[in-house]
Amino acid sequence: MGASALTVLAGRAGGEKDGDPDKRAGAAWMDAWMNSKGWRRPEGGLYLGRFADPIYFLTKPITWKPNPGQEQYKEVIVPVGFVTDLASIPRIFWTALRPDGQYAYAAIVHDYLYWFQMRPRQESDTILKLGMEDFSIKRSTVAAIFGAVRLAGGAAWAENARFRKAGEKRILRKFPDDPRSTWENWKQRPNVFASALAASEVHAI
Repeated sequence: MGASALTVLAGRAGGEKDGDPDKRAGAAWMDAWMNSKGWRRPEGGLYLGRFADPIYFLTKPITWKPNPGQEQYKEVIVPVGFVTDLASIPRIFWTALRPDGQYAYAAIVHDYLYWFQMRPRQESDTILKLGMEDFSIKRSTVAAIFGAVRLAGGAAWAENARFRKAGEKRILRKFPDDPRSTWENWKQRPNVFASALAASEVHAI
């Protein structure tokens, strides 16, 4: 069953190629420099379906991998069907920091780590920071978001643990084909989530 509102929100972190020869040369130099340092750019697109409310689900998996010097952190693979609200930013701040900003890719990885809690919370927050840096996001923005999750993320961490203990699931095996479907209604339906066994196999690290 196909997604009702399939969207590509992010591709390779450099964007599309520019027609200006000087800009192409500059981009090629930057690529060569980054490769010489062993630095990885995020690759592939971020493909999402959306419920009628602003809740999203992955229609292709995404991966965060550590760069050289970050080997103490294992890669994170977020599977197809994972449900996320992107960056959990209060509406009052949306003019400055949109939930679907360039940090959305890193925010989904962070959501996944916060939901399954297979890593310590501090490590999960650090991976969010490293993921944002992979997209060359401004230092001030990275610092603001990282500071916010370190300060206030404990409540979300505890809430997720309660929801999981109560039986809530976050990995879909079946996507809605009606654009009016809401997350609250969809999650009440039978057989829309991956089985516990399948989920544990997918998340094994």
